[in-house]
Amino acid sequence: MPEFVPASRVTRIKSSPSVAAAARVRELKAEGRRILDLTVGEPDFDTPQHIKDAATAAIGRGETKYTSVTGTPELQKAVLQTLQRKTGLQYTPAEITIGGGGKQVIFTAFMATLDQGDEVVIPAPYWVSYPDMVLANEGTPVIVSCGEDTGFKLTPEALAGALTERTRWVILNTPSNPTGAVYSREELAGLAAVLKDHPAVYVLTDEIYDEIHFGEERIAGMVAVAPELKDRVLVTNGVSKAYAMTGWRLGYAGGPAPLVAAINKLQSQMSSCPSSISQAAAAAALTGDQGFVRESVDVYRERRNAAVAGLNAVKGLQCATPDGAFYAYVNCAGVIGKTTPDGRQITNDEDFTLYLLEAASVAVIQGSAYGLSPYFRISYATGLPVIEESVAAIEKAVTALA
Repeated sequence: MPEFVPASRVTRIKSSPSVAAAARVRELKAEGRRILDLTVGEPDFDTPQHIKDAATAAIGRGETKYTSVTGTPELQKAVLQTLQRKTGLQYTPAEITIGGGGKQVIFTAFMATLDQGDEVVIPAPYWVSYPDMVLANEGTPVIVSCGEDTGFKLTPEALAGALTERTRWVILNTPSNPTGAVYSREELAGLAAVLKDHPAVYVLTDEIYDEIHFGEERIAGMVAVAPELKDRVLVTNGVSKAYAMTGWRLGYAGGPAPLVAAINKLQSQMSSCPSSISQAAAAAALTGDQGFVRESVDVYRERRNAAVAGLNAVKGLQCATPDGAFYAYVNCAGVIGKTTPDGRQITNDEDFTLYLLEAASVAVIQGSAYGLSPYFRISYATGLPVIEESVAAIEKAVTALA
């Protein structure tokens, strides 16, 4: 049998570090080890009952067939209403796309727009999948480091310096995975002022965590701040994070009709449509009682406060307070160069995360996976007892370093 040779698009990319970390945790647990897992990027809550009931009712009505590529009428209406509520602008059915999760929507958007050499500006720290999605679709990721001095956020000056004649997209993720950073209206307005002078550049705003926000006011997106850019912005979102529906795989986006048509054309040949049952559940999530969202944010806030306070009490670690999502990005520069009890030197953040897994049975993800070191990411989408036990174990492991 001849040797299998994958396509170049496969060899250009790597497997998701967060998925790999989760798989390693499962392996260790299967071996009998008790692991304190702070890698999981999904809520530990169950999907609210009224959403599950909507899915069950849809099955009972026989709504188990193909739907339109752009979704059922009920979900289309729910998405249009949601986009108007969040952006203050009206979208038409021709300006929305429905996919098998926000991840699929983003990937398909790049597939619909990128040719070889086209550039995509990606602020770092970034969600691990962005660069590889670009590479898989023959684009070139342009990574812009955004450190703690800017709150892990892209500045107008840095954006202007990254744009070239080949730039096709700029990605903005707010609230951010992995930092929890949230762009203010003023910060978005500054970026919009730069983008106005580059009419060929599109903006992909990944707002999947926008309901998980610890501020007093609703998060503003780019379209709400700069409505004149509406014909160049793809607003992507979904039901996974806010409604604890990660396994339902349902995402959506609103954007300019020609772009949306290209995305939908590709989807018609890829998966035809998302699950009809998941669509019924998503429509119920978007239009139903939002009490679950408010209650879960209160829980996340308590967990965030405990995690940040505990980690900042560990000598050698520093943790900025995130404004949204359910992640914290922890500066571990203070432990780089130290030596473990068995004589190994901690030379980078990956060494440190491996040490925590081995010595403390705490699983976190190294900052290098997100494009900015030396840091590590924790998720506090897990119970408070696990967070408190993890912080105590991390402190003990750090104290043992020489």
